[in-house]
Amino acid sequence: MRIAASWGKAGSTVHRGIWSMPTTSQLLFDPAVAIGCGLMAAAVFVLVRTVGNTLASADLSQDDEWRYDVGRINELRKISPFYRTLQPLIQALARFNRGAFRDHLPEIGRQIQAGGLPRVWTAEEYLARIEVISLFLLPLYVYSCTQMMGPAGMVLAIVLSLLTGVLLRRQLAARARHRLVLIKRRMPFLLDLVTLLMEAGATFLQALREAVDEFREHAVGVEFGRVLAELNMGKGRLQALEALRERLNDDEITSIIGSIIQGEQLGTPLAKIFRTQADVLRLKRSQRAERMSGEAAVKMLLPAVLIMAATVIIILGPFLLNFLYSEWMM
Repeated sequence: MRIAASWGKAGSTVHRGIWSMPTTSQLLFDPAVAIGCGLMAAAVFVLVRTVGNTLASADLSQDDEWRYDVGRINELRKISPFYRTLQPLIQALARFNRGAFRDHLPEIGRQIQAGGLPRVWTAEEYLARIEVISLFLLPLYVYSCTQMMGPAGMVLAIVLSLLTGVLLRRQLAARARHRLVLIKRRMPFLLDLVTLLMEAGATFLQALREAVDEFREHAVGVEFGRVLAELNMGKGRLQALEALRERLNDDEITSIIGSIIQGEQLGTPLAKIFRTQADVLRLKRSQRAERMSGEAAVKMLLPAVLIMAATVIIILGPFLLNFLYSEWMM
């Protein structure tokens, strides 16, 4: 008895209990197999191109497209493998961010500068980096949430992806705030060193160079090193200090830099200005410490009340239980 059976769309048959495999021509004309092969070839092509872009860190050619931005792009490709791998996607999202988040980009750019990140990152590109990370984590969230909650987990996965972007954005702001605190802690010492060197006969540039070299491993040395570099490139002293003020955009630093600029315009000796501002910074630091200590007492009130309540329950609990059980037994 002859038994015939179809094997999918590839046309495999069974003759007397023995399977016959589909021929090559049948596989080639199968639409599902053809689509699968095409997707596999596209995936291999994208993988090979991605690996090639990641390993190839050579400078881009200076054509019309990169005429005014080639140096920054080349530097960013060297220091960031993430950008080098996903450069087309990041640039596409950056163009979208220029229009969609136009009002937020100046603040992001300031936080990039204040946070000590490489200056070659623009605000829209760094925001695109955050968006790409959130998109790449979305499939993982979808798989995990749908396994736990079923189809309803899709909503939770989208929320988690958006939450990841928000947290990365807040991490940038927190990094900028932390670095500003470090700068304000060390700035009085740098100003004192500049003052001592200028009183000893050094010029402002010489004193600043020595101070930057002394604090080169700290954030305050990095920021004043940029001021020194701008002065060496021909920028005026007031313009370099104003750039520092705009870059950090902190109330205390703004007032200090403003006082230095005002004293420079009025002709006050810089050594006297630096000494005065160093004393002001120390005074504000002590005031900030007193304020934090006062806030700590208030913040510790609720935990202290909870600990006291738990202690009272632990001490009086056995007596209450004995009393209740004795009344119940009687």
